[in-house]
Amino acid sequence: MVAIIKTGYSIRAMLNYNENKIKKGKAECIGQGNYPVDAERLTYEMKLNRLEKQSKLNENVKRHTMHISLNFDPSEASLPKEKLLEIAGNYMDRIGFGNQPYLIYQHRDAGHPHIHITSINVQDNGKRIAMHNIGKDKSEPARKEIEQAFNLVKAENQKKNEYKPEPVSVRVQYGKAETKKAIENVLNFVVNNYKYTSLPELNAVLKLYNIEADKGNENSRIGKHNGLQYHALDEKGNRVGVPIKASRFYDKPTLKNLEKKYAVNEIKKQPNKSRIKNAIDTAFRKNIIIIMPQLVKQLQKEGIDTVLRKNDEGLVYGVTFIDHKTKCVFNGSSIGKEYSAKGVQGRCNINQQILQTRQDASYSRRELAEILKEYNNFMNIKDITKFLDVFIRVETNNEYIDKNFIRRRKRRI
Repeated sequence: MVAIIKTGYSIRAMLNYNENKIKKGKAECIGQGNYPVDAERLTYEMKLNRLEKQSKLNENVKRHTMHISLNFDPSEASLPKEKLLEIAGNYMDRIGFGNQPYLIYQHRDAGHPHIHITSINVQDNGKRIAMHNIGKDKSEPARKEIEQAFNLVKAENQKKNEYKPEPVSVRVQYGKAETKKAIENVLNFVVNNYKYTSLPELNAVLKLYNIEADKGNENSRIGKHNGLQYHALDEKGNRVGVPIKASRFYDKPTLKNLEKKYAVNEIKKQPNKSRIKNAIDTAFRKNIIIIMPQLVKQLQKEGIDTVLRKNDEGLVYGVTFIDHKTKCVFNGSSIGKEYSAKGVQGRCNINQQILQTRQDASYSRRELAEILKEYNNFMNIKDITKFLDVFIRVETNNEYIDKNFIRRRKRRI
C-alpha cells in the first residue's frame, strides 16, 4: 500500500474533486468518520457543512484541508468495501485523525485499486493538528503496520508506475480532449515533481506538453494582481483557445504557490547540476566533430532535453536543460559560462568551422585514435597506439632503385 498526502486551502475544491468523480460514474462515497449519519444518507451540503463548520473554529489556519489517497497493488483489486473501510479507519487512527470528520471515496479511474480520504486538520476544540513531517513520522509507520496487519502487498514490492504519477506521455491537443482536464493532468505531474526556480524554467518543461504559464505584462489586469493563467499551445507553439486561471485547478498552481517552491527547489537541485555538465562535456569529448543538432540528440540519449530560446530573427539567446532522470531544470548560465547559450554555441561553432574547412582532408593521428576507440568492439585491437604506428608510418624499401640514380663504380686498374 502506498499513502500519498496532499494539503490545501479549499474544502469545497477538495470535496468537488471527489463528488465530480461520482457524477461521472468513476467513484463512490463508501464511508465516513464522525458524521451524524451513514455515508449513503449524506447530501453534498451535509458533507461540506460539517467540514467547513469545524474548520471555522480556528480561522488562523489557512491550509486546513487534507486529501489522502491509499493505493493498493493491482492484485488487490477484489478488496471488499468492508475491508477498505477498516483499513481507512485504522490509518486515520494511527496518524492522529481518528476523531476528525472525514469521508471515504472509492475511485475506479486508474489501473490500480485506491481510495481517497478527505478531512481537515482543525479539531473540535479549535486546536490545529500539526502536519509538519506527517508523512515521514506518522504515515510511513502506519502504512507498514497496516500492510502487516491486513496482509497487503508492501509498497516496496509494487511497481512504481502502478501507484505513482508518471511523466505525461501525450501532449495537450486542443479540441481533441477536455482542455482543462488535459492541462491539469500535466500540471499535477510537472509542478509537483520537477525542480525549477523560475517561471521560464517551469515553462521550459510545460511547453514540451503544449502548455504555457503566463503572468501577463505589467500593465495587464492579470499582471497588476500578480495572477497566473495557463494556455494550451498548438504544435507550432502558438496559443489557442481561452486561457484558464491557475486558481481554477484543484492543486492551485498560482504564482504565489509556485514562488514558494523556488527557494526549496534551488537547494534540492544543486547536487544534480554535475550530471548535465558531465553529459555536455562527454558529448564534446567523445565526438570528433559535433554541432548543435548533434549535441541536442546526444543529450536526449541521456534523458536531457535542450530548450533553445530564440528572438524574432531566429538567433539563439538562451538555453535551458531539462534532466528528466533527476527532474531538475537548469538555465545554461547557472551551470557555468561554458554551458550558457553563448558558451555552447561557441564550442559548436569551432567544430562547425573545422567541418567546413576540412572537406576531404586526411584524419589526424588523434582523430584516428578516437575512431578506433569507438569501433574497437568490432575490431578487437589490443594496443591502439602500436596499431597506429604500423598503420600510418611511412614504409621505406630499398630493394629497388631506379638505374638512373645508381652511381656507377669505377673499376680499379
